[in-house]
Amino acid sequence: MSAVKLQRSGQTARCRSGQRYSGRMQAHTQSPLNTHPVLAEATRGGIVESFHRGALAIVDADGSVHTAMGDIERPIFPRSAVKVLQALPLVESGAADRLGLTDEELAIACASHGGEERHARTAAAMLAKAGVDVNALECGAHWPYNDAAVKAMAAAGTQPTALNNNCSGKHSGFVCLGCMLADGRDVAGFLRGYVKPEHPVMREVTAALQDSTGFDLSTAARGTDGCSIPTYAIPLRHLAHAFARVATGVGLREGHARAARRLREAVARAPYMVAGTGRFDTRVMERLGERVFCKVGAEGVYCAALPELGLGVALKMDDGNTARACEVVMAGIIEALLPLNESDASFMRAFSEVSMKNWNGIEVGTLREAASLRDLRFSAGASGLTSR
Repeated sequence: MSAVKLQRSGQTARCRSGQRYSGRMQAHTQSPLNTHPVLAEATRGGIVESFHRGALAIVDADGSVHTAMGDIERPIFPRSAVKVLQALPLVESGAADRLGLTDEELAIACASHGGEERHARTAAAMLAKAGVDVNALECGAHWPYNDAAVKAMAAAGTQPTALNNNCSGKHSGFVCLGCMLADGRDVAGFLRGYVKPEHPVMREVTAALQDSTGFDLSTAARGTDGCSIPTYAIPLRHLAHAFARVATGVGLREGHARAARRLREAVARAPYMVAGTGRFDTRVMERLGERVFCKVGAEGVYCAALPELGLGVALKMDDGNTARACEVVMAGIIEALLPLNESDASFMRAFSEVSMKNWNGIEVGTLREAASLRDLRFSAGASGLTSR
């Protein structure tokens, strides 16, 4: 399978499998996942040893589908990939200004961080500005994802708290928003249960998610995320559209557009906060700055905003593989779409074509983007981007 022909919103586009997509499509009949294209593959001995199927959508802010691979109308749970959308009310409400949140604090509100000491300290600083402490967080506690942080805590004989939870920054942002919404009421009492769908905080967050994606969440499947907040099943096309809106501000109401720009700028200035030491999102945004906003989600989901191209990207690996497959695919998309100098292209290629070595340091194979992605190239045109 390959990319669909470019179409304007409201028209249909046909991929090589013959499936049609419409910008106005609402109902959806789920297609078998085994019809999805191969997006990443592992080679050994000169042949493909294993592969990962998935689907991806690339959409502009007007809703035009520029690339569709696989079923982009099937609702999927975006999980943590949409944290920037969930952080829009924190800025739009005035809570971020009122509390004087820094770039690092705004960036961690969009993060799935490694639980390193600096991450935990930043989340704690947000809570202190709101006049509460770690006990206000309802995300739960787990050991840091970062190995060095785990070893340091173990050596010190300390136990993890909710501050080490990879979602503690997002939840600290929810708490800061809640303090604003409390409007003079007892803050601790008002915040209690903020993770529940009916709580005023979560209603604001859900409304921002619906407004930015343009998808009716009242009829969407709803699950519970790992950090206890609701997660809604949304098609890749709508997720990509939302990230194109984040990239440009087009299609967002004024307050959300300003919030999206501020959050993107904060993340570009403090990319360490979004992930952490050695992590893909941090490394890519440290290198490319505001040219890319990318965010991983659990179970093989990735979303990205590409401001200079006015595009949003959303992808889902069928097998839920994130570190092995999803990063390779996102790296390949960024490398294909953005005009990069030789140095930056080489940097991205280290993620899209990964040398696999055994314990003796012998190269045994390659993990790489599939040919369908390697062939994906775009050039700017008067009416948008065209495939070639």
